[in-house]
Amino acid sequence: MKKEQVRDSIEEIGIVPAVRFRSTEDARFATEAVSHGGIPIVEITMTVPGAIDLISDLSHNMPQVIVGAGTIFDKETAGRCLDAGAKFLTSPGFDLQLVEFAAKKDVVVLAGALTPTEVTMAWKSGADFVKVFPCSQVGGATYIKALKGPFRHVPLIAAGGVNQQTASDFILAGAAALGIGVQIVPEEAIVLRQEERILELTRRFLSFVKKARARMATVKDVRKGRHPG
Repeated sequence: MKKEQVRDSIEEIGIVPAVRFRSTEDARFATEAVSHGGIPIVEITMTVPGAIDLISDLSHNMPQVIVGAGTIFDKETAGRCLDAGAKFLTSPGFDLQLVEFAAKKDVVVLAGALTPTEVTMAWKSGADFVKVFPCSQVGGATYIKALKGPFRHVPLIAAGGVNQQTASDFILAGAAALGIGVQIVPEEAIVLRQEERILELTRRFLSFVKKARARMATVKDVRKGRHPG
């Protein structure tokens, strides 16, 4: 899958599930569940034991899923992840070398950032998305809305504390997508292998994104003098 396709898919789906469990078996189960629920995207963090081998396994055996690598702190690890089949890279904070490495390899990168200065640096260095982390701890949706004032052209991904109560608010505030972890793949559901519970959560979050985007489109139409329907 080409870089443009990966980027378009992340924008279209609007959710990047982060998988960070204690075993490859749990991480594989989580990936399969969210995929069956309608999100063919998953970020495997380097905190998962055997994460790179898992990325290779998923990339070969679940080609319909866009598998990315998360919590990357150095180019060497990023390179191994790409060799294993990762289609995008993410970092919790801004790492210029990682963004430049991803650009050189022509792969999508979600650069971590928090402050306006970091957002500026991440975008100017060539990031495809800027992942604002941790969002909820610094104001949540209101912080994303504040950032979108000067950074209207920057696709921001809200991550850190996104849940069922706040997901719609983040999209309405201007987030291009949401980074979601245990709220979409609860640890208890993984341990008990409750696939139906994860399927329901996946569909619920997809609905939050869809409805919030539809609401935004309606508001834009009204402002332009057009009436929906």
